[in-house]
Amino acid sequence: MTELLKQSIDGRGVATVTMNRPGVHNAFNAELISTLTRAFERLGEDESVRAVVLTGEGPSFSAGADLNWMRDMAKTSEKANLEDARHLARMLRTLNHLDKPTVARVNGAAFGGGVGLIACCDIAIGAIGARFGLTEVKLGLVPATIAPYVMPAIGPRQARRLFLSAEIFGAEQAERLGLLHEAVPEDELDEAVERQVGFVLKNGPAALAAAKRLVGTVRAWSEDEQAQLDEITSELIARLRVSDEGQEGLAAFLEKRKPSWRD
Repeated sequence: MTELLKQSIDGRGVATVTMNRPGVHNAFNAELISTLTRAFERLGEDESVRAVVLTGEGPSFSAGADLNWMRDMAKTSEKANLEDARHLARMLRTLNHLDKPTVARVNGAAFGGGVGLIACCDIAIGAIGARFGLTEVKLGLVPATIAPYVMPAIGPRQARRLFLSAEIFGAEQAERLGLLHEAVPEDELDEAVERQVGFVLKNGPAALAAAKRLVGTVRAWSEDEQAQLDEITSELIARLRVSDEGQEGLAAFLEKRKPSWRD
């Protein structure tokens, strides 16, 4: 597709989408977000696709937001940040509501938005060496756009701790929390992903799509309702990005110094 994304579809109709920015740990920028959105939309419309596997090139799954992109956005208006956040929210919503089974092949570290991508997938298998974190508050921000997906995955109680502590945790803890369904040794990752793909391919395509919608219906959670919530979370992160604290947090991180609120 583009250098930002690699995609293949095998003879069974299994599409593998690989984020291809290994030099920055597959971090998001505007171009990658847009490319992912278009890829998910096309795969959703392709009747030959039976399942989608999402992974990252190199040693990381996704480090979340690209620092250069964040630095550029911090210099713009709240309105520009709102529009930018809406694009990310749309990409996550498109993946979450894809009418095909989705499997996250978590080959390495995932932070912030990368955790959001995992939570949007139906099944998540990770390598034991992977590390995870919801570290936005260290920058004076919050995990706003990913919260609607991460919270159902790990539960409000765990979210309250991890959103506030910004601590780093491993794959085995991610499995206990519910973010991962299974944590396996790195050399067994492909086998574990293939096992899950094999399970879903035995099932009726229409039934699989209906089963996904059923989960949302039981939770009283539709795509339209998600779009409304996306607007709330987009407005929140846009406001925080241009706030004094958000500006100080990002500047401190980029300058490799402590922010003003730390001793």
